[in-house]
Amino acid sequence: ENLLYLVSAGYTEGFYYKPRVDKQTLARYSTGLIALSGCTAGEVATLALSGELDKARAAAVTYRDIFSGRFYLELQDHGLEEQQIINRSLVEIARKTGIPLVVTNDVHYVNKEDAELQDILLCIQTGKTVDDPQRLKFHSRELYLKSEAEMAARFREVPEALAATADIAEQATVVLDFNSVHLPAYEVPPGYTDASYLRELCEQGLVRCYGKVTEEVRERLEYELKVITQMNYASYFLIVWDFVRFARDQQIAVGPGRGSAAGSLVAYALGITGIDPLKYGLLFERFLNPERVSLPDIDIDFCFERRGEVIDYVFCKYGHERVAQIATFGTMAARAAVRDVGRAMGLTYAEVDRVAKMIPPELGMTIEKAIAQNPELEDLYRSDKTVEKLLDTARGLEGMPRHASVHAAGVVISKDQLTKYVPLYKTSDGVVATQFSKDAVEALGLLKMDLLGLRTLTVIGDAVRMIREHYGINVDITNIPLNDPATYTLLGNGDTTGVFQLESSGMRNLLRELKPEVFEDVIALVALYRPGPLGSGMVEDFIRRKHGQLSVEYD
Repeated sequence: ENLLYLVSAGYTEGFYYKPRVDKQTLARYSTGLIALSGCTAGEVATLALSGELDKARAAAVTYRDIFSGRFYLELQDHGLEEQQIINRSLVEIARKTGIPLVVTNDVHYVNKEDAELQDILLCIQTGKTVDDPQRLKFHSRELYLKSEAEMAARFREVPEALAATADIAEQATVVLDFNSVHLPAYEVPPGYTDASYLRELCEQGLVRCYGKVTEEVRERLEYELKVITQMNYASYFLIVWDFVRFARDQQIAVGPGRGSAAGSLVAYALGITGIDPLKYGLLFERFLNPERVSLPDIDIDFCFERRGEVIDYVFCKYGHERVAQIATFGTMAARAAVRDVGRAMGLTYAEVDRVAKMIPPELGMTIEKAIAQNPELEDLYRSDKTVEKLLDTARGLEGMPRHASVHAAGVVISKDQLTKYVPLYKTSDGVVATQFSKDAVEALGLLKMDLLGLRTLTVIGDAVRMIREHYGINVDITNIPLNDPATYTLLGNGDTTGVFQLESSGMRNLLRELKPEVFEDVIALVALYRPGPLGSGMVEDFIRRKHGQLSVEYD
């Protein structure tokens, strides 16, 4: 927890070009932490290299006292002359102060042969080319993960510093908890528990949704509530219900639901979703399965222009120390890697563009796949040494993280201060986000909400308002007919520009072929418009069966 706090404070409170914490903060949160003096850029090493040995020794003693004997002076050898000067000084400081020594290697890449990849990556980061004499570069090719034998050969004179690596490893054993769930508590009215209040809200919702509650509806509600209660997720539903209710109270458009949550009658009764799961035969187990313990995941769409108000409400409701947005990491896709590497190599735009355009812009495409699928690219790769180097270098970097940003929808809420579980950082525009991505956040048992901003809802809201203002007609968008012939004519003609999930050119072509006549046709088409079915011939078979051109057989 102390390490998480310090890492977070460095980004959220002390960031100035780099994350920083002062020594007072370091001392306050040093319990249980082990510290090393760092590379040549570290405070002790910098003072030692400049010949200020008294100041170097004083700095080392300060850190020794802060970490109560868990501070080590770090010896490194990457073949650099300044490191030999620093190492001699550190050995002397250790002798006079009793601070233990430890050997390390400043690892920037795993294998020795990756030095060139690291150099290219540095050029990409700094926007320079490899032939720029003024650029930032490492003056050693030794920054790889050395073996025990390699380290022992370099530091024979200080066996105690070699042994210290094992001592640190033994002390630094950390067991991470991936089994606990840290759901925040929802403050229910007096006299209620989470479960009883959830039931009360559901009972009210069923009357609103159905009027008369049938036996089928009652059985489904009891089953879902039993599963939710057994899995201790009642507070989760109350939290989601609360911010959806806030949005509706503030006249912020809320989507009818997306994903597996639409299979929950509880979500429907609470007004979280607007789709009757019984009417459409949707399965609750797709959303929450007692046989598969995992956090529920409800994705909710809000008006694009007012989504921020909902997020602000969540921050105010649960506290800024318990809520954050979630980081996402952009990686180098095949095409982008080729363009980045080409610029770093100093190639012309035309040279790089020619090669990059031979790589299909498909999801999951790799350079290796592109070479295998495109004979022209393969010939170029084998005949042109520059292209060979470009593609080989890009292949070594594709898939690597390129930048961090804030997830478009993800918000995490914790029962305790978030820095107890994850490190935080602050973006340039002041947004506080986790340093971990959504998968890591969920693995640690934290509640992740997806609050999406959907432009379609904004457009619909504007249209409803304009109809009211210009024609005096109040359109209830939640109660429009699903059997309007004119609408199906539009769909069958592919006139769906601006219609959510139906506006891509591929989908419009399928609409023209299918000619949907009922709402279930649209449901089927949206479900089928996925890479798997599209590549299997399943969609074509479905359309032919729809038009009676292929018989339907039942097992």
